[in-house]
Amino acid sequence: MKKTARTRVREEVFQKCAQDLVDSLEVGCRDWPLPQPIFFDLDFPPIEPISASEVIEKGLAFFEIDKGMMDYHLNSIVDLIVPHTMNLSDDPFEIHEKWLARRVNDVSTRLLFRIATEWFAQAMDPQAPNTDRWWLCVALLNGLSNQPRGMPVHQGYHLIESIAIGSRPGSWHTQPDVGPQHLDWNPHAVLPKNPGMNADSKGADVAKWYLEKLLSSSEDRKLLAIKWIQLLLEREELFIPLELGKYLTMCAEDDNQEVASSVVLCLAKTIERDKETGLKIVNILGQREELLVRRAMADVLTRLFRRITWDAVPLLNSMLNDKDTTVLAAASATVGDLKFLDEEMWADKLLELCSHKEPIVRRNIVTSLRDYVTKYPEDDRNIIPHLFTDGDEVVMIRLKELLLRMDEVDCENLSSILDSIRNFKQDVDFSPLWDPMEVRKPGRSIEWKNWLSGIAERPNNSITNESVHVSNMEEPEELPDLDDALAHLDQELGFLD
Repeated sequence: MKKTARTRVREEVFQKCAQDLVDSLEVGCRDWPLPQPIFFDLDFPPIEPISASEVIEKGLAFFEIDKGMMDYHLNSIVDLIVPHTMNLSDDPFEIHEKWLARRVNDVSTRLLFRIATEWFAQAMDPQAPNTDRWWLCVALLNGLSNQPRGMPVHQGYHLIESIAIGSRPGSWHTQPDVGPQHLDWNPHAVLPKNPGMNADSKGADVAKWYLEKLLSSSEDRKLLAIKWIQLLLEREELFIPLELGKYLTMCAEDDNQEVASSVVLCLAKTIERDKETGLKIVNILGQREELLVRRAMADVLTRLFRRITWDAVPLLNSMLNDKDTTVLAAASATVGDLKFLDEEMWADKLLELCSHKEPIVRRNIVTSLRDYVTKYPEDDRNIIPHLFTDGDEVVMIRLKELLLRMDEVDCENLSSILDSIRNFKQDVDFSPLWDPMEVRKPGRSIEWKNWLSGIAERPNNSITNESVHVSNMEEPEELPDLDDALAHLDQELGFLD
């Protein structure tokens, strides 16, 4: 009798899955002994397996016996991953047999994670815990946790979180508390709708067992542990019970720079949970010399400034002395954060960097000049003259936009700056500024040239400040007609071309 496509795919997947199950259990049992069950019946104490071979044999037996569960999960996986380009009445196995055959490894991995989830649900049933399944699912998850991507990250995290809070996988969910932007928000509510989850003491120990085993293993398993920790940091209630700060400190000190640099993504949330531990990790990473770590720290420097403020200043100064242009670029783009700490220090740092040998540094500080001239319109530090005579084309383009805007709304300060530029360097060439100014408003550059020559008075602002409407937060008695409003937008603002 000819086999159907469903049967052929099923047999191939089950054969592959059985082999992967044995391999995963073998790997998972290397960390012997396995942790004790979270739940068990006092009248029926758990019988701990005496060897890894017993766990593997029992796991394979359960797999072969429960074909119904396997079929159910396989059908769900196929419906999930096959392309939805067929009729609803088509059999996905028949249509996509070859496509599924090429992805049998992915299907097998997904199926094993579903099996692990099913076994954990049975083992963590508080009413009737199946302790035989406990040893199997613990070893299976440990063996499947082998790479920092895909199913081990997301599905593995769900299982670890379920273990930590002592709840069956799939039996709980969390969501943000409702706020004023939601229809079901109650401003008079005393208690949040969804109280935070609490760690289970036994479950936390098992979760820590997993983290310790991963962090004492290969690079991929260490990176996976960091991925889990990054997600666990979102649960404030789990930070202390799972000792996440301790594990992140270990990773920050790891000899592998890939592992250490991955910790950087956890810094912001760690500081929120425990500032002292966060600062300790920042100092550890800040002293490392590996390029990968230095670049990673530079990328999150702005987020660190917002959380540790003055403690981030030495880190910024160190990065501004780095030899790597990528680090310099990220650090110089963060200099603007200094103005929230000390405006004088910020302005002095801009002056220091406007003479930096790296063009990328000088280009980045131009973005801070608008705030600088607002605070120091007289520019006593001569930062703008420094940059105007820099000779860098990109710097000049960015600087021109600022000066042309000042011509429109602040001619008084623009005149002081132009005078400073002229005094800063003899025979300075203003043509890069005059040319675009003339394009914007013909004859405008002549007015400024005459003023610089002393034969005319300083020009006035080219744009007269208009009064800005301020809402009184009261509903108008009559709303304008929609057609009239659209016509106004079209005529006055050109929105409807």
